[in-house]
Amino acid sequence: MPISGKQIYESSYRGCLSLVAENEAIRVETIPELGGKLVSLLYKPTGKEWLLDAGDRPLQKLDYGSNFCDGDMSGWDECFPTIDACAAGEDGSLNLPDHGEVWALPWQAELSGDAIVCAVEGRQLPYRLTRTLSLPGERHLRLNYTVQHLGGAPFSFLWVAHPQFAVDEPTRILTPKSVREMTCVYGKAERDFMIPDVWAYGPETTGEGTKYYYNGAVPEGWSGLLGMNSRAYMIVSVPKDTVPHLGVWIDQGKYNDRTTIALEPGIGYYDSLERAERNGTAARLREGESYSWSVDILLGHGDWRE
Repeated sequence: MPISGKQIYESSYRGCLSLVAENEAIRVETIPELGGKLVSLLYKPTGKEWLLDAGDRPLQKLDYGSNFCDGDMSGWDECFPTIDACAAGEDGSLNLPDHGEVWALPWQAELSGDAIVCAVEGRQLPYRLTRTLSLPGERHLRLNYTVQHLGGAPFSFLWVAHPQFAVDEPTRILTPKSVREMTCVYGKAERDFMIPDVWAYGPETTGEGTKYYYNGAVPEGWSGLLGMNSRAYMIVSVPKDTVPHLGVWIDQGKYNDRTTIALEPGIGYYDSLERAERNGTAARLREGESYSWSVDILLGHGDWRE
């Protein structure tokens, strides 16, 4: 039965309790118990599912400190307060795990009006991270984030969105005209990478994985994907003053069993909190302070223009 207006409700996804936000054009689903993971982002007019599913992998909670690649390798995870495992804390005595803390922790969740509010507290650092998911427009998903310092010594953090988007057709990566060169930080590509006029990948796997970053703060805070057959598109936008960095991860069978592209807006450059602290790009909070940012996603199909 077609949805009229917005609905927020409980559901079930592969045996896990999930929460769903839905309107006429978008259906988005999250599992709070699994690190607040987004497991589905469906554009209903065309049936395009943007997030890669777990395939044959079990969808289950892993222990804190687990290796990220031992998990289901699906959906959208939050990497906070680091991506790479590294030392942290004022004296470097803490050891943050692979892909950070929050993806392997259960999040508290509630339905609040027309929004889904999920929150989690740190194990090694004194923070509370809250994400509020809403559908402010027919084709528009918004994620609002706030991290609060809960008391004690100051700490630094890095945040990166890690959405594993499905590549089920030839898919073009979209960047602003002002973002024409990136730096390869992982993989076999040349370190200085000039973005071609058509930067695209198909579903075929090669066993390779490549990670790119824009070197420095982005001049414009958006990136996107375009299905070259379906003409379905997705534009991910962030405020560049609070989310100044952009990474792009392409996994062609290196760690996943299918090709996936992750558009990764981020706070801190790059991947390791330790490195971001050294180069001065990590965010830093003192007791009582907070830091807020947002991610907006626009879905559509047809002709797309910058």
